[in-house]
Amino acid sequence: MALLQVIPENDGNAVLLRTTDVGLIAEELARFGISLQQWPTVELPPDVGQAEVLAAYGAEVDRLRADEGFRLVDVVRLRPDDSDPEWPAKAKAAREKFLDEHTHDEDEVRFFVEGRGCFYLHLGDRIYAVVCEAGDLMSVPAGTRHWFDMGTVPEFCAIRFFEEEDGWIAGFTGDTISSRMPSLDGLLAPSHQVRT
Repeated sequence: MALLQVIPENDGNAVLLRTTDVGLIAEELARFGISLQQWPTVELPPDVGQAEVLAAYGAEVDRLRADEGFRLVDVVRLRPDDSDPEWPAKAKAAREKFLDEHTHDEDEVRFFVEGRGCFYLHLGDRIYAVVCEAGDLMSVPAGTRHWFDMGTVPEFCAIRFFEEEDGWIAGFTGDTISSRMPSLDGLLAPSHQVRT
């Protein structure tokens, strides 16, 4: 289930809106040309590879590729691995890659197969923190200032859609705003109260 928390850019502790109402979230985001849809999920084994994930969602992936002209589709999957002593360092490095505010020259489109992650969208003088979970398809227009947090213990699988075959390329803004906002872990902490 998706979660939206709207935060003023000058106060990371303030909450202007917090909701799990998917209709309301989609309506709020649509004002900025951002799309949040939901696809039915498919139960997959824990050790499934990229080809199997793409095959499981083949009809949806093919339809979206045809409609939007995506040239590259891949799968990113992170899950804790207690058998790998380097897992904590790998997870930290993967998380830090996306934590600074950036933009892209193409739309950023992600479908969450499992787990969760949070897109922080810097829209005007507000931050729209959108926690996406299994079944959520998020499309963020090119040029939108944003960052992504997968949490301190990343566990998610997402299908990524690209217009160009060179994949994920970011233009970092240099703004440190992400360091002043609650992390994904903070957003999900029980201490957050719903305020409208």
